[in-house]
Amino acid sequence: MKTSWRSASLVVSAVAVAALTTACGSETAPPASSQNVGATAAAGDYGNSAGLGSGYDAGAAGQEGGASPSAAAGASAGELAVATNEELGELLTDSAGMTLYRFDKDTADPPKSNCDGDCASKWPPVPADDATAGKDVDSSVLGSVTRSDGTKQLTIDGWPAYRYAKDAKAGDVNGQEVGGTWYALAPDGKKAQGGSGGGAAGGGGAEAADLPGLSTRKDPKLGEIVIDKNGHTVYRFMKDTQWPMSTKCTGECLDKWPVVAPVDAKDTKGIDLQGSTPNRGYVVFDRPDGIKQQSIDCVPIYTFAGDKKPGDTNGQGVGGTWFAVRPDGKPVGASEK
Repeated sequence: MKTSWRSASLVVSAVAVAALTTACGSETAPPASSQNVGATAAAGDYGNSAGLGSGYDAGAAGQEGGASPSAAAGASAGELAVATNEELGELLTDSAGMTLYRFDKDTADPPKSNCDGDCASKWPPVPADDATAGKDVDSSVLGSVTRSDGTKQLTIDGWPAYRYAKDAKAGDVNGQEVGGTWYALAPDGKKAQGGSGGGAAGGGGAEAADLPGLSTRKDPKLGEIVIDKNGHTVYRFMKDTQWPMSTKCTGECLDKWPVVAPVDAKDTKGIDLQGSTPNRGYVVFDRPDGIKQQSIDCVPIYTFAGDKKPGDTNGQGVGGTWFAVRPDGKPVGASEK
């Protein structure tokens, strides 16, 4: 029985490697670790626009100093209120007027926080114990989740709520879109993004929160391009390679060019998956830094921290190496070597 089980396992492993190899265009099976090959690019390759960071603990550009008293870990929430921001519309605050945020790497159903350690120092969880619904806040959306340390964190329609340590005063929204994963909370638990959400059909209309993980939109200058679930333009780096799949955007580069996290093929619309099983070229890249990144046509894909709202294409042509992505993974306005 042991021999039979081992033989079957080897067959399954070989099939999996062969499928991935075929999908990404290699004629021979690479070593198991070859997907993790990558080199750091020179700083000049990243472009000149300042970025905000790509992950759990990225800070807002230009913000200095420590946490405000209200943002300190364990500070009570008190009576929640609704404030109006000129750009973001209605958003949720604590009793001191400090903006509350949600994190894309968390889940709402079931509620779960994935921000611990250093992340929780920069994004203090909002305690659930004394939180109450104030005027214009629907008490039915308030809930709680037990964190890994046993404490209770406030949830809004299932989404764990946080403050941002670099918000210094009431009304600050310095945490908005940090790393492409942090967003101010609207009173109903959705992302506060005002009226600028990009629709899959053409740069307006649908809220970004309603978009699939990856979809497309018609840009007036670039044509049909790929966008992420927040309506932000997706890019590729011409110094990356398809197979062996590798990246030359690591370290500080990721502050300006956050990776697109894995997206289930079922959570896409308009992306050319090339009709095979597994979907040819639509694979997850295990980066050398341990981050998992989505690819299209075996090309790693990114967003740009310099794109402030859905529909922006500020990353197009940066450094002569960054270009928006067509539904088939090809770069817009650049030729592949």
